[in-house]
Amino acid sequence: MELDLQNPLTTSYEDLQYDAVPSLFSNESDHMSSSLLSFDSSDSRFSIRRSAVALLSHAKFSYNLDPLLVYLSVNYVDRFLSKQQTLEKKPWIAQILVVASLSLAAKMRNSDLSLPISDLQREEGFEFESQSVRRMETILLSTLQWRMRSITPFSFLQYFISLIKTNDNDDNSSLTQCLNRRASDLIFNVQHEMELLEYKPSIISASALLCAVNGLTPLMFSSSEAAISSSEYVNRGVLLECVDAMQEITREGYEQSSLQASASGTATPISVFDWQGTSTVSEEGTTDNSVKRRRLNGSICDSITFQISQIQRC
Repeated sequence: MELDLQNPLTTSYEDLQYDAVPSLFSNESDHMSSSLLSFDSSDSRFSIRRSAVALLSHAKFSYNLDPLLVYLSVNYVDRFLSKQQTLEKKPWIAQILVVASLSLAAKMRNSDLSLPISDLQREEGFEFESQSVRRMETILLSTLQWRMRSITPFSFLQYFISLIKTNDNDDNSSLTQCLNRRASDLIFNVQHEMELLEYKPSIISASALLCAVNGLTPLMFSSSEAAISSSEYVNRGVLLECVDAMQEITREGYEQSSLQASASGTATPISVFDWQGTSTVSEEGTTDNSVKRRRLNGSICDSITFQISQIQRC
């Protein structure tokens, strides 16, 4: 069954309304990566995460990949890294992690990514044997305890939107659709921000929706914030703290993209979230645009020092 990030535990919105909401809130902590906040710039896991997210962003724009599929891949990367004690500081670890995460996300979304993944490897100057990719997939599945139907901020959007009172009370109204799209865009754009990893997916979802309300219909912000804060699942103080952080990130991103546009002389600002180049970063941190192509066979993965968790399906 194809994974719907809005309804990861159900097959329909009706089920989400009446059955799954409590389960989503009670289980969301199992899908968080907050331990990544303990990383510092010298931690190999930090550099692996940065390289993996950049490579996934590049793949998304270069091959027009489904944004939800890429979001799910980043979620797998974050959750995997959050469960690791130590990792070797080798460039290929981020690369094979990206390939395996994309492959698993594609299977969950019933998508065929075999060609884009092959093209990505050729473009970036690396190529993994299928045996190595399968082994990395097994490591990912084991580490994540087979919890691949990720609970993300998208899982809570419809619930929080249902709490907001619009003039026509129509789920398909233009305002509701605009709020959904704007909030979804914000969720996509802030996924790479480490500071937001401390917040539960539901809080990120509610915060993105409130930011969307503030941008589209500012007069509705107070009533919308009160409605969402009244939910038994929401801590108002934490919610407002996350809203402030998200607005600051958005403001800084706009200012930076405006400066980039001004410097480049372009009329349209370049999104701060877009891929900024295709160069690769070596283990020493230097940039090398002409990486020698290398073929990585199955045996090279035998030295990976990943901590494997006991497999447990849920």
